[in-house]
This record gives sequence, C-alpha cells and structure tokens, in this order.
Amino acid sequence: MANIKKGDQVRVIAGRDKGKTGRVLEVLKDKDKLIVEGVQRVTKHTKVGQSARGGRTGGIETVDAPIHVSNVMLVDPASKEPTRVGHRIETITSQGQTKQIRVRYAKRSGKDV
Repeated sequence: MANIKKGDQVRVIAGRDKGKTGRVLEVLKDKDKLIVEGVQRVTKHTKVGQSARGGRTGGIETVDAPIHVSNVMLVDPASKEPTRVGHRIETITSQGQTKQIRVRYAKRSGKDV
C-alpha cells in the first residue's frame, strides 16, 4: 500500500471509469482502497434535516466512492503515462551523519515521485 499515497496523480486501469485520471484524496489502508477525485462517482440519498441556522440539509448528492488500489496506477511525472512504482534506499550524508531514506520512483522514467 505504500506505492500510492495521498496527493498522488493516478489513472484508473479497470472498471467503469477506465482511463480517467485523478488525484488521491484519501487512502483507506485497512480496506486496500482509495478515494480518487472525480472517479467512482455515486449518488447518495441523505435524510432531510435542518441545520443550526434553519436551512434544509439532505437530499440527493453525488460523492466519490472508494476504488480498489489494484484498479489504479500511478501517473509518471515525466511522460504522464501509467507506471509501476519502485523503491530504492538512498544514503544522505549531512554534517557528518549518514541517513538512509526510502525513495519512491517511477519505473517507466526512473524519476522520483
């Protein structure tokens, strides 16, 4: 699940929204699902009520439903095409200390994500 994170640009590769591109709004790690902006839109019927100011709430609204992580691929920042994600460990030396950090990169172009 560490391949795709909140804020990443992804493209849907399977399902009714195949080919659409959107930004990840939320990652539901326990269910292996993502909420992607503009993808998997469903109509939701909410109960009519009143807000504190007296305005009416509820009715029919359109919301983004979760989509399974296997149905999306990360978009390569260089070529704007779907790509797999790789991980590599880089060693950074600053002020005499060495740190190892894990970096995600696009396998299509080799650029960092």
